[in-house]
Amino acid sequence: MHQVSILGLGIIGSRIARHMISLGDDVTVWNRTPREGYPRTAASPADAVRASRIIQIYLKDRDACLEVFEQMRGALTPEHVILNHSTIDLATVDKLSLMCSGIGCTYVDCPFTGSRMPAEKGELVYYAGTDSSTLERMRPVLEHSSKDILHAGGVGAGTVVKLVTNMISATMVQSLSEALAITQAYGISPQLLGQAISRNVIASPLAAFKLPLMAERDFSTHFSLDNMRKDGVYAQELAAEKGIQPPVAALVSSIMDRLCREGHAEEDFGCLAEQFD
Repeated sequence: MHQVSILGLGIIGSRIARHMISLGDDVTVWNRTPREGYPRTAASPADAVRASRIIQIYLKDRDACLEVFEQMRGALTPEHVILNHSTIDLATVDKLSLMCSGIGCTYVDCPFTGSRMPAEKGELVYYAGTDSSTLERMRPVLEHSSKDILHAGGVGAGTVVKLVTNMISATMVQSLSEALAITQAYGISPQLLGQAISRNVIASPLAAFKLPLMAERDFSTHFSLDNMRKDGVYAQELAAEKGIQPPVAALVSSIMDRLCREGHAEEDFGCLAEQFD
């Protein structure tokens, strides 16, 4: 049994909390909008920190992370370990890590890959940015919500890996959207397109999962378009820091931004297919 506090009960955090509770873990939760149905809830981030020495954070973006950190800062001690699973930008990772160092507590840069269904089953994959000894100390906790843990390097490395892999996912789904629109225009069924992809070197779990849903215009949220748009912004900031200008990522990011403004922000990012309706 592990004693943890989970901050952020969105699509992922809520499911991880329930999964860990089902394993017998002592889980305290906090969410900006109070949620019912959990054995232990905290009234504030500071109260959540006082309840556990291990803090797992599943928040949407850098602004939310910075705001919540300020709210829990006064309750942190050198005994605390913060596992930040939020996908944020590298500058904010460095800022949070530096603030934790000033307090004496441990900050682990630990974003993940996996959406709604893997979270329900506790089958996320974590990209851990921390030293080896801290990772081994936290591994038993992380294993209660994951099927694999990749040690990416030091603090910040996990975030870099997560941002570029999400960048690839967005561009792949954009390509699937274009291929689906073209083949349907020529009377080729989505099923045949899927069969062709499965026999090609481009075959991937992402294509196998997303294409049938996109063909059916089922955009139930597994990973929202707005989250993918946000991650695209962070990835471009990452590239710009090194003088790199990724043209494909910039184009897909602009498409996602437009679709978000047109009202698709909370749909699954497979709704990129809607640009051709």
